Amino acid sequence: MRTVLLREARLVDGVAPVDILVRDGRVSAVGPGLADGVPYRVTQVALDGRWVMPGLWDAHVHLTQWALARRRLDVSAATSAAHAVALVAAAPPPTAGTALVGFGFRDGLWPDVPTAALLDAALGDVPVVLVSADLHCAWASTAGLRFLGVGDHPTGLLRESEWMPLQGAVDQVPDAIADALVDDACAAAAARGVVGVVDLEIADNLAVWRRRTAQAPARLRVRAGVWEDFLDRVLREDLHTGDSLGGPGSLVEQGPLKVITDGSLNTRTAYCHEPYAGVSGAGACGMLTVPPSRLVPLMAHATRHGLRCAVHAIGDAANALALDAFASSGATGSVEHAQLVTWDDVERFAELGVVASVQPEHAMDDRDVADQYWAGRTERAFAFDALHRAGVRLALGSDAPVAPLDPWVAADAAVTRSRDGREPWHPEQALDRRVALESSVDGRGLGVTVDGPADLVVLDADPLTAPLRGMPVAGTLVAGGWTHRTF
Repeated sequence: MRTVLLREARLVDGVAPVDILVRDGRVSAVGPGLADGVPYRVTQVALDGRWVMPGLWDAHVHLTQWALARRRLDVSAATSAAHAVALVAAAPPPTAGTALVGFGFRDGLWPDVPTAALLDAALGDVPVVLVSADLHCAWASTAGLRFLGVGDHPTGLLRESEWMPLQGAVDQVPDAIADALVDDACAAAAARGVVGVVDLEIADNLAVWRRRTAQAPARLRVRAGVWEDFLDRVLREDLHTGDSLGGPGSLVEQGPLKVITDGSLNTRTAYCHEPYAGVSGAGACGMLTVPPSRLVPLMAHATRHGLRCAVHAIGDAANALALDAFASSGATGSVEHAQLVTWDDVERFAELGVVASVQPEHAMDDRDVADQYWAGRTERAFAFDALHRAGVRLALGSDAPVAPLDPWVAADAAVTRSRDGREPWHPEQALDRRVALESSVDGRGLGVTVDGPADLVVLDADPLTAPLRGMPVAGTLVAGGWTHRTF
C-alpha cells in the first residue's frame, strides 16, 4: 500500500497545524514538518488547515434496506392515511409483476386508520405495499396482500410477526442490482465522513458480504451481524465477532448476533411495564417477541462461540429483560435502541458493561408519539445523558432506513434535542458535543493517534463549534485510501 502525507492538518484538540503520515493503512506519524523527512516519491496532499478527526461509524444500519429505500416512493410526509393514499395515487404505476413499494409512513398520530380498502378505492388492483418508517409494519392493498402471499386479512395492516417474515418479498431484487445500490449508498455514506457500519440486515450476511467483497473491495468497514436463522453456518466456520470475512486487507468482519425482543413505539408494540396511554386490552403493554426462556440460552450459546450479542429492546420492560438476559447468559454486547428505560436499569447498563446503541434522530421523529403514548414517562425516554453520566458507553447510529445514514444528523439530535426550529425536547437529556462525537467514532476518541487505523475524515469546519447537521465533509479515508474527496 502506498504512503501518503497529509500536510497542514488541524487536529480537533490541536493548536498549530501538523502533518499526518499514513503508511500501509495506518497512521505512521503525526507532527509538524514531516515533509522534510519523507522521500520525494511519497504522495503529499495539502489540507490547507482543514480539520481532521477519526472517521465516523454508524453502529446500527440495515444497509440493503437503506439502499432500496433511497429509491422507493417516499411517503414519510403523510399526515394521514388519506394523504398517504394521495401520494401513492400520484406515483408512476409499478412494472408488471412487481408491486408499488413505498417507505416511511408513521401512523401513530394519524386521525384515520390505514386499511387495504382505502388503497383499493384509489388504486384498484394495483399491488401496493407501504413499509413503515420503523420497519415493523406494512400497509398493503388487497392486490399487495396477494403479492406478499397473504390471503384474507381484516385490515391490510401487517404488524410485527405478520410482517417480519414477509419483508424479503419486497426486498428481493437481483443480486447485481442490490449490490450496485448498496455500493452507491456506501459512496453516499463516505461523502458524510462514514468509515464503518454495523450491518444488521435481516439476511444471510455472511454469504452476502462474501459475495460482495469477491466482486469488489468494500468502500467502508463492515461488521456483518448474524441472525438466529443463519447462526449455524457462522458457528460451523468458528467465526467470532471481529474475525475477517475476506482475505488479507478485507474491510468486512463478523459482527454480533442480532435478536429482536420487542416491537416499536410507532406501532405501539414496544414492550412496556405500563399500558400505552389510551390503549387497553390484549397487547396494551406492547409485544414481547422473544421471551427470556428462549433469549437466555440463545445468547449463552452465541457467547460460548465467541460472538457478542446485539439485543433490540425499545420498551422499558423489554430493556429490563434484555439486561436480565445479559446477566444470566454472561454475554457481552449491546442493547439496540434502549428508548425507554427505568432509572434502575440505567445503573444496570453500567454495572453489566452493556453498550447502549442508540439512534438520537429517532427522538426527533418520535417525540410527539412518545408524548401521546408514553405520557408521564418521557423523562425516561431517549435518556442519553443519564446513560452517559452513569458510565454507560454509548454508540450512536441511525437504524437506516429508519433515519438517514448520516452520523452528523445523529450527533446533532443528541446534542440539541431539537429539529426544524422546535423547542428542545427534554433538553436535560442532551449530550455534550464532544461526548456525542466520541460516541460516533467507534470508541477511538477525537485524536489522531500513531499506529491507529488511517480511517479519517477531513472537514471544512471545526466539528466542536460548527453546526453538526450539514457538516461540510471535504474528504474521507478508509485504511489510508480516499473514499471521498472534494479538494
